[in-house]
Amino acid sequence: MAQIPFIDLKAQYLALKPQIDANIQKVLDHGQFIMGPEVEALEQGLADYLGCRYALACSSGTDAAIIAMMALGIGPGDEVIIPGFSFIATAETVVLVGATPVLVDIEPRSYNINVNEIAKAITERTRAIVPVGLYGQPADMDEINDLAQKHNLYVIEDAAQSFGAPYKSGKSGALGQVGCTSFFPAKPLGCYGDGGAIFTEDEALAEAMREIRVHGQKSRYFHTRIGVNGRFDTLQAAVMLPKLERFGWEVEQRQKWAQRYSEQLEPLTDKGFVLPWVASDRSSVWAQYTLRVPDRQAFQKTLSEQSIPTSIHYPSTMAEQPAYVEKIRCLPLPESEKASREVISLPIYPDMSEDIQDQVIQAIFKHFS
Repeated sequence: MAQIPFIDLKAQYLALKPQIDANIQKVLDHGQFIMGPEVEALEQGLADYLGCRYALACSSGTDAAIIAMMALGIGPGDEVIIPGFSFIATAETVVLVGATPVLVDIEPRSYNINVNEIAKAITERTRAIVPVGLYGQPADMDEINDLAQKHNLYVIEDAAQSFGAPYKSGKSGALGQVGCTSFFPAKPLGCYGDGGAIFTEDEALAEAMREIRVHGQKSRYFHTRIGVNGRFDTLQAAVMLPKLERFGWEVEQRQKWAQRYSEQLEPLTDKGFVLPWVASDRSSVWAQYTLRVPDRQAFQKTLSEQSIPTSIHYPSTMAEQPAYVEKIRCLPLPESEKASREVISLPIYPDMSEDIQDQVIQAIFKHFS
């Protein structure tokens, strides 16, 4: 049996090949390979999609968060509250600006940061909260924003996995003072290399982040801030412009495949199989379709033997990473630890077919037979 893909970027490229190839050729012809006109066009498209004033494309989702924190003046002596269960960049970016990550637990159903745990972690040193829209669903942003306002804190939304997900009257990426996302190729909206973007309604903050993105430069060779090299490649913008046009359809497809998984796998819930859950006041862009399973190792082995790829996002909490043990402050993380032992993600992507999804579903039923 042929191995099926976990995510099929080639199929996506073939669907957009004429537009992508033409855009790349335009860049090769005009030769503005860094921050060329396609970058500005992409930034406008991203801002329009989210309904926010400012979008700044940059070199990665990691750099997006670093630039945002630098612009907000977060640094040594400050604390930033983050979920204990996320990709390591959530803690890494805080450490890189000299602040202390404060890890708090997650909600067991959404895997997103628990607002009640945030409240317990706030001290006089707290400067910001970073909610992560894990697996594609935004966190409880209204409650988080209310708590932040009460304590005069910044909210930096990490929408690396949830970019564009509907939340009440808004979209993920534009739900805090600053939103950050990643365009890593496997993300719901990705480029063909590294990339990211930052979003805000605040004009002064947008200007600060623009300067920080180019070595703190206000005008050529005139540096008013400490900055980074966070510029975006024009070729990546050229790739993303047609992908952004198709993104709404792709989200609908991801939602269709996620719903079909849940409908087909519902009979297995009496065997300890926990399906994804999405709150009624929001949606998910399904960066991953993530389950909880008993005996994950055996489950993964069964599917692998049937040429079904799986992935574990993530096999440990950030508090367990050796490089961070002495860099963090950590509240108890029982739900994060439990999730790290049980979660597993199945293949899902817009250009999936029923035949491919049925192979995955049949392999799962075989495991439990």
